[in-house]
This record gives sequence, C-alpha cells and structure tokens, in this order.
Amino acid sequence: MSISDMPQTPPTKRPSFTFKEQLQMGVVLFKLRIVSLLLLAAAGGAFLGARGWPGWQDFLILMITGGCAAAGASAINQYYEREKDKTMSRTKLRPLASGDIQNPHWVLVVAIGLIFIPALAVLPFNPALTFFLLLGAFIYVIIYTIWLKPRTLLNIVIGGAAGSAAVMSGGAAVGAWQDPAVLALACMLFLWTPSHFWSLAILYKDDYDRSDTPMLPSRTTPTQAAWWVFAHTAPTAFGALMLAIEPYLGWLYFIPVFIATLDMFRRNYQLIREPNAPHARSLFLASNIYLMVVLLSIGGATTIHSWLS
Repeated sequence: MSISDMPQTPPTKRPSFTFKEQLQMGVVLFKLRIVSLLLLAAAGGAFLGARGWPGWQDFLILMITGGCAAAGASAINQYYEREKDKTMSRTKLRPLASGDIQNPHWVLVVAIGLIFIPALAVLPFNPALTFFLLLGAFIYVIIYTIWLKPRTLLNIVIGGAAGSAAVMSGGAAVGAWQDPAVLALACMLFLWTPSHFWSLAILYKDDYDRSDTPMLPSRTTPTQAAWWVFAHTAPTAFGALMLAIEPYLGWLYFIPVFIATLDMFRRNYQLIREPNAPHARSLFLASNIYLMVVLLSIGGATTIHSWLS
C-alpha cells in the first residue's frame, strides 16, 4: 500500500465562535459580573471621599483603570486555576478550563497589560490611585489565588482585602483615601466578602471537596459553616449601619440599608436552621443585593446632600 492510499487523519479545526459567543467568553474570562461589583465598590469610595458626585473626569478614570485592573487580575486567576477548574462543576465550562481558548498563555500577556498599563498611566498625576489599583491586583492574584487559596481556610478572609483596595482606589481617585468614611467602607467590604463567598461555597461544597481546595464549608459541618457566615454578617451589618452617622448620609442612607440588613439576618437565620442548598443560594444572592443597596445608597445620599447644601 502506498502512502497516498493510507487513511489520512483530517486536520484538527479550530472551533469557530460567533460574536455573541466570544462576548460571553470574555464576560466569563474576565469575570465581568464580579468586576462590575468591584467598580460599584470603587464608586462608593469615590462618592464618600468627594461628599457627592466626584466629577466626570475622576469617575471615568476610576472606572477605566479599576475595570482593567480587576479584569486582568480575574483572568490571571483563571489562568492559574485552569487545571483545578476542570474538576469543578461550577467552573469546568470556563473558557480556559474547557479549552475554548487554544493559546492560554496569550491570556496571561493580555491580563498583565490590563493591570499595569492603565495603572501606570495615572502614576504621574495620581500615585495613590496607582498604588491601590496594583495593591488590589497583588492581593487577589499573589496573596489569595497563588498563596492562600490552596493552603488555608483563611484564604477568602484575607483575600477579601482585594475588595477593600477597590474602595480605597475610589477614595484615591478623588484625593481622599484617608477619609474615615472611606476607610470604614473598606473595612465593611473586608468583613462582607467571607460571608458572601462562604454562602456560595456551601452551595458548591462537593466541588471544593473534589478539587481539594481548603474552603471553610468543605472542612466543617453545614451548621458550623452557617454560623461562621453569621459571624461575618453581623459585623458587616454593624459597619454598614454605622456609616449613617455621617451627616451627608443620614436617613436617606440608613433606611434602605436597615431594611436590607433585616432581610440579610432573616436569610442567615434560615441558613442556620436549615443549612441546605436553597438557603445558601438565597443568602448568596441576598449578599450581592445587600452590597449594592449599601453602595447605591451612598451614591444617592451623598449626591442629594451635596445638591441641597
């Protein structure tokens, strides 16, 4: 038999994706849903620091640099965890884990550029903003993803400081990162992160068991995990409500946050009584809404106060 008569293996074709599929891939790769929440946190810091609307220039610079840094850090997180993501039902369809992106090393190059280029571009006129942008990326990528997450139950507790850095970057964007209210919001976000993420981890406990990731709900009983969530929910709520003592927040801020706080406690109580998947999902979604209520109330109350004063 001649070589020409032998069966030929057809060349492997690259998968082709529609524009919509590429957009969806980008949303997942850069974790744009999480990025949007971080940008809202940064905006909260900016509104607090400016005592109202921070101005279009500062706001747009914050959104662009903060969005790029958060997206880049998120992509590096997925690049580093792409093998572990294959073992988890929640993450196995991510574009790097599934193989949809055929040259993953380019993702790393793009992600590093997203972090450093915008952050360094603002260095000459706002070094504090550059510092907090790079600090947030460093905490998320190096401290949380590479160092703590594979090793300790405290991973998300300390890793929550990345969200605090987002708030601080908002304060830095308007030249007020030392403002006590900005610092208080950063502390509140630090406390909020574990309760938020552990609710999700209770829901996907089996995933973390399979991937051998030391996440608290996979190393304790469901009831113990629910109590640990509450141990962070309570000081989070206290910190959020105490912000109302600022005269430019007041009742306009306090009333919606108080209502959201009651709902959070109700859902946390349900999870403690019955630590099951529906209650964990309910609390996880409510924690997202809670943070949005806090941050939007900050924006609304400070803006209205500045208009009236």
